[in-house]
Amino acid sequence: MIGLSDLHGYGKELEERLRLKTFPLAVKFLTKEEDIPEGAKRPKRDLGYHLSACQGFSMSRREGVLLAQLKEDMWCPEPVIGYGLGEPPEYFLEGHNRFPLDVETLEAGSNYAREFPCLEVGKYIGVVSAPLTTTSFEPDLVVIYCDSAQLSLLLLGREYKEGYSLKCSLSSHAACVYALVPALRDGECQVAIPCRGDRYVAKAGDDEMIFTVPKARLEDLMAGLRHVGSSGSKLPREYELSSEPVMPEGYEEIAKMMGYTT
Repeated sequence: MIGLSDLHGYGKELEERLRLKTFPLAVKFLTKEEDIPEGAKRPKRDLGYHLSACQGFSMSRREGVLLAQLKEDMWCPEPVIGYGLGEPPEYFLEGHNRFPLDVETLEAGSNYAREFPCLEVGKYIGVVSAPLTTTSFEPDLVVIYCDSAQLSLLLLGREYKEGYSLKCSLSSHAACVYALVPALRDGECQVAIPCRGDRYVAKAGDDEMIFTVPKARLEDLMAGLRHVGSSGSKLPREYELSSEPVMPEGYEEIAKMMGYTT
């Protein structure tokens, strides 16, 4: 069983192995107000204003803030819908949050809305986030903002145990939903792209992606990262542009068997 000290250690190891620019996040979905950790800030109550979910996560990953966001703290409606904090209005399901801003027809907007990943309405009342290195609660998910090189290592680590490639849905919208909801619902890692809101109002970088791992898969991920690190896939790493670069032994054997190298 993973305890808090293990989680703190994993957080430090992730920061060091991946050379992360911001803290890996511990995120937990809350079922009742008593689940809110002691000392957690609440946007509306403590700051005096609403926040979009991505802004709350940004505060946690950049400033180390322990932050709980319930429905009354939220601003953007997409996480309110995706996290099951309220029933989606028919206006949303008809496609108006996408049309005419960035899809051709209302039908296209409706297609997006009806595929939108959602948790059961009423099951959760909100989310809490904190740096993994200092979390006082056991998370459901660990969320890592990373660049493409770091993401490559995370995917290598994920594949270490079973080898299967990751299958996930990507969207230009609602990174806070696409990064969390499928991972919680399906118990599988997830990759998401910071959406415009995450970039425009929560400071996500143009070089950033999001990788989410359920707590139940965290130990396997760490084992995979350690293994691929020992075999040379680690950061920092020197780069070279050369003809016929050195390949792993297995790659060389496959190429010879296929008859295009000797």
